[in-house]
Amino acid sequence: MKKLEYDLVVIGGGPAGLAAALEARKNGVKKILICERAPYLGGILQQCIHNGFGLQYFKEELTGPEYASRFIDAVEQSDIDVKVGTMVMEILEDKKIIAVNREDGMFEIGTKALILAMGCRERTRGAITIPGSRPAGIMTAGTAQSYVNLEGLIPGKEVVILGSGDIGLIMARRLTLEGVNVKGVIELMPYSTGLIRNKVQCLDDFNIPLLLSHSIVEVHGKDRLEGVTIARVDQRLKPIQGTEQYVSCDTLLLSVGLIPENELSSKLGCEIDTVTRGPVVNEKRITNIPWVFACGNVLHVHDLVDNVTQEAEIAGRAAADLINQTAIEVEKDVVIHHDQNIGYVVPQHIDALNNKEKTVKFFLRVKNPDEHVRLVVKDNFDQVLLNLKKTIVEPGTMVTFNLPRELVTKDTSSISISIAREQAK
Repeated sequence: MKKLEYDLVVIGGGPAGLAAALEARKNGVKKILICERAPYLGGILQQCIHNGFGLQYFKEELTGPEYASRFIDAVEQSDIDVKVGTMVMEILEDKKIIAVNREDGMFEIGTKALILAMGCRERTRGAITIPGSRPAGIMTAGTAQSYVNLEGLIPGKEVVILGSGDIGLIMARRLTLEGVNVKGVIELMPYSTGLIRNKVQCLDDFNIPLLLSHSIVEVHGKDRLEGVTIARVDQRLKPIQGTEQYVSCDTLLLSVGLIPENELSSKLGCEIDTVTRGPVVNEKRITNIPWVFACGNVLHVHDLVDNVTQEAEIAGRAAADLINQTAIEVEKDVVIHHDQNIGYVVPQHIDALNNKEKTVKFFLRVKNPDEHVRLVVKDNFDQVLLNLKKTIVEPGTMVTFNLPRELVTKDTSSISISIAREQAK
């Protein structure tokens, strides 16, 4: 078996992997390898031809391929090695990685540090168990996006979309522009789960109906999809009898959530957060395995690629510190807690004594939409560290904030984060 040696291996050549590798190289890591299973770099961005990327990171509006090309060009101009069409089969505890591709066959890579940046995948029909037959014409919204934007193929003439995630909203607009009759978007929750701007620009601007608190209760058709039956759901998200309605269609797109790709992480022994379904990490994006880092959608599903890039750069710098032997051992671990209004917080713990970064950037998602709320951060002494006003919070939009490092001391053992509606005056 062929054997290779690198200082750093990055699994995944999407926006997270590219940014992490470039940041590590910028910080002195010399031998870096990116392994990407697709035949090209850029990840999902290559099929996201709509604009709206880069507003935070580049301060300009780009399409997905344009955003990806900024990092791909930088990697190609560097001495970072890349192996596309390469599948990582296993990560071993002795810092060895087993991978396979057509050129090398099965080969082994030795490394000093590893960054997990495998991204995420869509939930399929099997994950949500829609009753009915199994005709052709049912696919995920991302699959349809690939057909239309990369292959030039239209999946159907009359489309219903289940789920108001961002990919579903974007495909509603994309298919409408191609002349497809998008009959509506069906959403189980009483609110849209995508970004507000996508709801406005993709549905409202094109008069595409959005049915909240509805679900599909049956699929009809033998060889090809002929229609679906939808129904209103109650507060327990159960269909309400007597509200059924038949909608004819030849295509059903599923936009019902994304799942981080963590089969490799779990097999290696990374601790997995039950909510994010990604590894548990500290502010450096270090997992419970000291030489393994995680960033991007493999860690938690982001709404903006700009945040993916910034998070990946954190992991790249931290991996460089480890490789260059400038990292500080974690001596004082501070656990992060949150209240019941918050779904999750990343990172899940931080190092109280690591003062290299002046701030710690937190990412969180709320469980339910709300207005005029306060985000309050306290330490274990009930001392308020931050008190921020938020006009609107909703599950589809990530909430981020920076906590100054100077507020975390050697006496800090835990930090609590809460979101509550402002008290009426």
